[in-house]
Amino acid sequence: MANQSEGTVKISNPETLASPLGLYSHISRVRCTELVFIAGQVAVDRHGKLVGGDDLVGQARQVFANLSEALKSESLTFSNVVKFNTYLVGAANIPKFMNARRELFEELYPNGKCPPNTLVVVDRLVEKEFLVEVEAIAAI
Repeated sequence: MANQSEGTVKISNPETLASPLGLYSHISRVRCTELVFIAGQVAVDRHGKLVGGDDLVGQARQVFANLSEALKSESLTFSNVVKFNTYLVGAANIPKFMNARRELFEELYPNGKCPPNTLVVVDRLVEKEFLVEVEAIAAI
């Protein structure tokens, strides 16, 4: 498995670039045999029911819980993730999302080496109730 502690994933921030603006790194270099692409996850439970309502923090927690289940289904963990793409409804939600992600990432990435992430602010997602969607690329 690609694991940051095993040395097959190198997460870095070159000194020639500005420090990241949030909990992500500029570069993820991966030596792997396979890539796993996880579709964007939204805040629904296993029965397809919305979790979190209009609470962005609750939705973010469910999104990462869904990503965790997707990773587990392939015998992977968040240490295998080499890239996130995040879609967030409305610029006003950026601070709430950043705080929620900080709390989650303290557990998921206790070493502080977070994978690269692209955050895109959008008008809405596939259903108007969804406030955040996150997709992931993992390496084995």
